[in-house]
Amino acid sequence: MRSLTSLILRLARALLPASRRQWGDAATRETEEIGHPGAALWFALGCLIWAGREAIQDRLQKPRTFGETLMNLSGQRPGAYTIAILCSCAATGLGLAYMVMGGAPGRYLAINGGAFAFGLVALAILVLADRRGHLAAGPVTLSLGLILLATSLWGVTGGEVTRWLALGPLMIQPSLMVVPLMAVLFARSRDTLSLTGVVLGALALALQPDRGMAGALAAALAVLAIIRPNRAALTAAAAAGVGFGATMLQADRSPAMPFVDQILYSSFDIHPLAGAAVVLGLVLLVLPALEAARVDPAGRSVYAVFGAVWTGIIAAAALGNHPTPLVGYGGSAVIGYLISLVVFHRQAPERGRFAVETAADPERDGPALYTTGP
Repeated sequence: MRSLTSLILRLARALLPASRRQWGDAATRETEEIGHPGAALWFALGCLIWAGREAIQDRLQKPRTFGETLMNLSGQRPGAYTIAILCSCAATGLGLAYMVMGGAPGRYLAINGGAFAFGLVALAILVLADRRGHLAAGPVTLSLGLILLATSLWGVTGGEVTRWLALGPLMIQPSLMVVPLMAVLFARSRDTLSLTGVVLGALALALQPDRGMAGALAAALAVLAIIRPNRAALTAAAAAGVGFGATMLQADRSPAMPFVDQILYSSFDIHPLAGAAVVLGLVLLVLPALEAARVDPAGRSVYAVFGAVWTGIIAAAALGNHPTPLVGYGGSAVIGYLISLVVFHRQAPERGRFAVETAADPERDGPALYTTGP
């Protein structure tokens, strides 16, 4: 429990504005003097919630300088990519703290932590592939749609719905990993293969049925159709809307699972701080989209889709028996969130070595690609 307390304090210090960093150091020293591990954890969680509030207030008061205290992973310049990584880390940490307070089994914490580590590795692979021009949105989106369709046809059924795949002792929900990445990749490249993948995905979600993920996909594509209307975007939004409507006409008898579903409400029964941790963690999931849209207007449609799909997933968790992402138990959402962050990566070109490749194709949007120059 002490290691978890230390992690929470480090996250709190990272969130604090520069003017408050000394307070973070003082809080760390004060926590070390608390003899009871449980009391120390409660104090650290309170510090994290306060630090999150201070970070949000600082962002609202100084909108042009938020992010200046953060550097990206290369150490060259601040960016939304780094902010997104920190937000995912903080949200996952808040989820672990909530589960500890609620008495969740230790394997729940291990699975979420392992999923976070796996997601970071998967994200690094996707970023490398994107930088080298190997992350073709069309074939990838089509493959994701086929994965969803295969799950709906041959996946594991429970409560009269078919949403899961069994990987040995682990049960994963592919839609939580596939739908966010599919949505943002389609926002980047609205070609024929991408459109086909999205239509297959909408069909698969209707067959499962999974109204939570179908609603999130429909919301994301509706936002895209409004911001960047064209034939592909409107067709995809219509297909997703029909798929969502089909799920609403079918019964969804999946039961609520402890530490997975309805935790926006049950967490407050454990302790007000536990509920606050869950709420703060969910807010952190959509903050990167707001910051990225501010600093990179050219990719605002992609970031809007990212924000819409995760807002839809959060809304589904609040309204029905659907997994609460990152702050609740379930590695699929952790991995899905991290790999969808690939659209935030903007590698600054090295002077004299890289040149920006601007997208002349009006069907493309989002982060520019960088190619080797002469």
